Amino acid sequence: MSFAILSAVSRELTSNIVGTGSRWYSSGLVGAFKPSLAQVKIAQSSIQLLKDLESRGRPTGWKQCGSLLLARTRDRMTVYRRMKSQSVSWGIECELVSPKRCQEIWPMLNVDDVLGGLWIPGDGVGDTHLFCMSLMREAVANGVGVMEDCSITAVHSKEGKVSGIDTTHGSIECQYFVNCAGFWARQIGQLAKPQVKVPLLPCEHYYLHTKRIDNLDPMTPVVRDPDGYIYLRERDGCILAGGFEPIAKPVYEEEIRNAEQRCVSEDWDHFHVLLQEIIKRVPSLSQAVLHKLCNGLEAFSPDCKWIVGETPEMFNYHVAAGMKTVGISAAGGVAEATVDEIVDGYTKYDMYELDINRFLGLHNNKRFLRDRMKEVPGVHYGLPYPFYEFEMGRNLRLSPIYPTLRDKGAVFGQVMGYERPTWFESIDKSTATPDIPQPFKIAHTKTFGKPHWFDTVQREYWACREAVGLADYSSFTKIDLQSQGNEVVDLLQYLCSNNVDVPVGSIIHTGMQNERGGYENDCSLARITENHYMMIAPTIQQTRCKVWLKRHLPRNGAVTLSDVTSMYTAICILGPFTRSLLSELTDTDLSPSNFPFFTFKELDVGLANGIRAMNLTHTGELGYVLYIPNEFALHVYNRLITVGEKYGISHVGYYATRSLRVEKFFAFWGQDLDTMTTPLECGRTWRVKFDKDIPFIGRDALLRQREEGIRRQYVQLLLTDHDHELDLWSWGGEPIYRDGNYCGQTTTTSYGFTFKKQVCLGFVQNLDEDGVPQKVTNDYVLSGHYEIDIAGIRYAAKVNLHSPNLPTKYPDKERDVYQATRKLHESNQFLGRHYQP
Repeated sequence: MSFAILSAVSRELTSNIVGTGSRWYSSGLVGAFKPSLAQVKIAQSSIQLLKDLESRGRPTGWKQCGSLLLARTRDRMTVYRRMKSQSVSWGIECELVSPKRCQEIWPMLNVDDVLGGLWIPGDGVGDTHLFCMSLMREAVANGVGVMEDCSITAVHSKEGKVSGIDTTHGSIECQYFVNCAGFWARQIGQLAKPQVKVPLLPCEHYYLHTKRIDNLDPMTPVVRDPDGYIYLRERDGCILAGGFEPIAKPVYEEEIRNAEQRCVSEDWDHFHVLLQEIIKRVPSLSQAVLHKLCNGLEAFSPDCKWIVGETPEMFNYHVAAGMKTVGISAAGGVAEATVDEIVDGYTKYDMYELDINRFLGLHNNKRFLRDRMKEVPGVHYGLPYPFYEFEMGRNLRLSPIYPTLRDKGAVFGQVMGYERPTWFESIDKSTATPDIPQPFKIAHTKTFGKPHWFDTVQREYWACREAVGLADYSSFTKIDLQSQGNEVVDLLQYLCSNNVDVPVGSIIHTGMQNERGGYENDCSLARITENHYMMIAPTIQQTRCKVWLKRHLPRNGAVTLSDVTSMYTAICILGPFTRSLLSELTDTDLSPSNFPFFTFKELDVGLANGIRAMNLTHTGELGYVLYIPNEFALHVYNRLITVGEKYGISHVGYYATRSLRVEKFFAFWGQDLDTMTTPLECGRTWRVKFDKDIPFIGRDALLRQREEGIRRQYVQLLLTDHDHELDLWSWGGEPIYRDGNYCGQTTTTSYGFTFKKQVCLGFVQNLDEDGVPQKVTNDYVLSGHYEIDIAGIRYAAKVNLHSPNLPTKYPDKERDVYQATRKLHESNQFLGRHYQP
């Protein structure tokens, strides 16, 4: 097995390995707290690597000096209380501290405007130069060759796989290529044939260095003051200070040709906002002697997350980039994950949120990146309110009905570049001018308690339950799979854990499992003809599920895959009167006997034809999703709105449909389901057909799990003593306690307007005294008393193992059988309870 690894510091291979360049433009901060469990585990792996190298006499500059996070606002203190709660789940020692204690930890601090802080004693600092040197020496000792002053000029492939590279020192044959070239990673991607998209762009990043300060303790902790955008640390008896300004300054990276040029000219005017905050926090620094202001470059991705994984354009081409100034705290874990993926085909972490496959080609557009990057670095220290939305790089992917929805009061969120309505504000018709479009509005939720959009979403929710709601589902991933013969059926039988060989016109909901039984995809398949399926998958899966499918397509081209996401506008109508409404617009008989639940028909709607209608809603309400050829979208929309007036039709956004599905206990990929979650753990055993003629991927792992028992169980929890008006809300990631002991975390949460309670979905474990998961049974889950910790306050919760029966004014037999989970796992208990059991 041969490799080529491109450096993370420069286009020269030596730069990362031997630490070419200056220590001036590296902060060396190493913190364990990260936004997600996978990132936390990666950081903890990196910290362990630093310690291990030190213990073997390989210097890394590691000092466990701890870090102190400061809060100037109540919302920031709420963030720290939430972090303190989550620390139980993530195994991070920390404590909330008072302003007085903050000053004791860091005596030079001005704490007049500080409300408190979070002290993390296990954090520390390292030296990137020493770390790289030690890694290089370890690698060389194990037989790795190092080439210095060597630039890459091309990456070649054969049959879709990496085959070799060209360099200024000649060509190298290799089976695997790892692009960890920092802010040059995007340019290196363009040297590949075919080109690989690595959406990154560098921004200026400042490091202020003082001269030596008398009596400065070498173990002085790191201070992070995110409300002031700044951080400070001790280095060699001096203070190093930097930050993440709210409006960043992107750089034309193609002008930077080598490591020495990475430190560009300082811009004191741009740095001024950080300098003010540094002096405000540590007034004595105004008297310190300045040594140097270094303006280094750091690469950021469009969503401010790392970019890791195998690329969609070329197999065996891996990327590890976009570490946004915290490369030293990510390096060990990211390297471990990359090696695991190369050797085993998967990692021990669920990496989907960091996977390069979360991007599309639009994210690699240079103009988009320069637009978005002005905002991205500021997110690093921004308040992590729920449902954060970027303001730059918007209005990219728009459905044909977007202008109409905007003028109807839509407030938009962005997902995979699509503008998706989140809720609809009321339009004052007395002041609105018909000829002037309504302004584009971006959703925000700048609170950890009851959001300002609560009442609006509540109205939309009840429209879906008691009248008709209309939602734009256009962003969903839509893929057509076809073959001349039975090849497409055989392929899907191999990829899907459910039985896809169903009658033409049927819809099957299925997972696509990996070898461990986890979800690589969760989708609906409509059988259009004998050898033609339409797959509907989550929006965020558009690149990812295509890669998974292409990886397994027959090499002879017998199965064709077409991404038709942009060809269809998807309109969902949901609610008890949807059949009556749609019946007025089509000649097709929509009665349950002719158009049963979970089936597909091609309809004429109004004057339009060729509409693919699915009798399902993904939320549990009666309704239909209409996949409309784009040229007919406005016509069908206008007919639905016009005829729907007598049925009380209302526009509804994503937040209302999200509330519906959480209350119905429906799991969604990327929120509840991931690559580590199996169908047995989330109550979907009835969707797994072990006895298919073609064994599916992951079958053996699921059979073993069925035999041994599951180690965690997906549950729904209703908060029973929580006041949604006054108390902080659960937004996901909160610890769950059973009989006073930690047992799991929430995943998706929402307010349940029918329950009139906060509803949390999540996983419960049976942990022994050593924290090792044991077998979980239904009796174990149901016999416990549950609490959910929200920012340090535990709220009692009632547990559900299966979908609740929600009261309704308009009962419908089809609605009654639409259950996302089941009381028992055995599929034979549910025959006749679902259209496709």
